[in-house]
Amino acid sequence: MAGLSGSARTRHARRLFAGIAPEYDRMAELLSFGQNGRWRRFMVSRLPSSGGRVLDVATGTGGVAVEIARRTTAPVVGLDQSEEMLGAGRSALAAAGLEGRISFVLGQGERLPFPDGVFDAVTFTYLLRYVDDPSATLRELARVLQPGGTLANLEFLVPPNPVWRAAWELYTRVALPVGGLVASKEWWDTGRFLGPSITGFYRQHPLSEQGGWWRDAGISPVRYRPMSLGGGIVIWGTKRRTLADRAEAGDHEVEPAGV
Repeated sequence: MAGLSGSARTRHARRLFAGIAPEYDRMAELLSFGQNGRWRRFMVSRLPSSGGRVLDVATGTGGVAVEIARRTTAPVVGLDQSEEMLGAGRSALAAAGLEGRISFVLGQGERLPFPDGVFDAVTFTYLLRYVDDPSATLRELARVLQPGGTLANLEFLVPPNPVWRAAWELYTRVALPVGGLVASKEWWDTGRFLGPSITGFYRQHPLSEQGGWWRDAGISPVRYRPMSLGGGIVIWGTKRRTLADRAEAGDHEVEPAGV
């Protein structure tokens, strides 16, 4: 794909999403029993309700970008590395009457084509499992966020409760691929990929490690909420202000007693 590079992992992601773009929104809601939309709405509720610019990375067909435009007054930029997903997103924008509020950019979360600190909020969805260096990608996302801005993420989670985890594993290993096959071979392939991708990611990078990525990227405090009995998770936080930013705003550090 012209202008985009990447490893075997990112090339696989582009192939995967190219094949499922036409039916993505409908199938995502069906296969998640409507939870995907609920998770998106909760993530967007963590953002400021007015002002500024918002960047939605891994925007896909623009579902999160549309939700941001509906819930806030902010102009929204949606970025994705899949031309096919963005094409489906443009059709969705036209249907929603939001073409003037949202613009789409072809690009990669690992190498954002924007200057430092130009967005008041940055969201990203189902991204870090598809990059080679999640920690570096998170720093890149924080780079384009202004100090005091909000970074928010939606991702799948492995339920911590053993009973729900067993049900989740049965669904993702058996029911999800079979349900995808009803739509197409591409959705069958996606269904087979998804469960192992999620469990492998958390096995390699538990939440405690991921929290360190956020803090290393300058995001603090970091909060999270498991969704739907642990099937999903929303993580969000605020980019720390530098000492210069604090001084300009009139903020002062509280000195310890006796100093």
